[in-house]
Amino acid sequence: MKILGGISVIAAMAITAGAALAQDLTVGVSWSNFQEERWKTDEAAIKSALDAGGAAYVSADAQSSSAKQLSDIESLIAQGVDALIILAQDAQAIGPAVQAAADEGIPVVAYDRLIEDERAFYLTFDNVEVGRMQARAVLEAAPEGNYVMIKGSPTDPNADFLRGGQQEVLQEAIDSGKITIVGEAYTDGWLPANAQRNMEQILTAEDNQVDAVVASNDGTAGGAVAALTAQGMDGIPVSGQDGDHAALNRVAKGTQTVSVWKDARDLGKAAGEIAVELAGGTEMSAIEGAQEWTSPGGTTMWSKFLEPVPVTKDNLAIVVDAGWISKEDLCQGVTDGPAPCN
Repeated sequence: MKILGGISVIAAMAITAGAALAQDLTVGVSWSNFQEERWKTDEAAIKSALDAGGAAYVSADAQSSSAKQLSDIESLIAQGVDALIILAQDAQAIGPAVQAAADEGIPVVAYDRLIEDERAFYLTFDNVEVGRMQARAVLEAAPEGNYVMIKGSPTDPNADFLRGGQQEVLQEAIDSGKITIVGEAYTDGWLPANAQRNMEQILTAEDNQVDAVVASNDGTAGGAVAALTAQGMDGIPVSGQDGDHAALNRVAKGTQTVSVWKDARDLGKAAGEIAVELAGGTEMSAIEGAQEWTSPGGTTMWSKFLEPVPVTKDNLAIVVDAGWISKEDLCQGVTDGPAPCN
């Protein structure tokens, strides 16, 4: 057998054939709502991973409509995609889309939001831990007082994963009477405007007697901070997640306490790589880092969980050092702030 640079001719032919095969793959991505800042970062990482794997990218934006998402996925299937990455708008309503994909033998990656179906590979960050991190940071800043819980969308299981993690951390302080939850609301569609409206209503009902806000992501945190600012209350502890640039700027300014950073570049890269592997016939159980996990509904699924990082005024430099945000964007409008803005 002839050897070329340490690789046999047969092996070289196999590698070439594999590359050619990957070039024929197309991965479809269904976004629930592409208007949120972070999904553009996710998309860039997915595209980069697909490019590296020799696969094409096609996508659709459901624009916060579960009905449109179903028709979007039908269209992606009709275009002949070899794998689907789905950011579900409604975890319950998405079921027929997974069935349609399964009928065509198309693997599905449930991206960042649970799709409770054993035929979907669930890829996300540890969202219960995200909730714990949010509550820990707020509790450290406000160990006593009246708390408001601004939750995520009622159609997204992540909202309840986060809320469960938050409650684990707060329970002891609640039981001892140190803190009291005086208001709690889901945020339809995770929309900041809805979070702001909820926060305004709670402030009115409580005559502004609020000492801390556990908001479940940076968008809802922004809505809560806007409501607080209107009442001259900006600066009380508020949590978030996603590492949105506006939120990190609020952390630098002192109007948000923590943004739990889930590096979307890592999640998007993993999604693209997993989609290519599944499209190529790799079993879900053979994906690197895959683990069996039982959902709240009792469904056993193959899943992969990435680790989040809480970003506060004490470690703001990590997002600059990682190239996630520029120092200029982080520190815009900040005077005498924490490092690296001082």
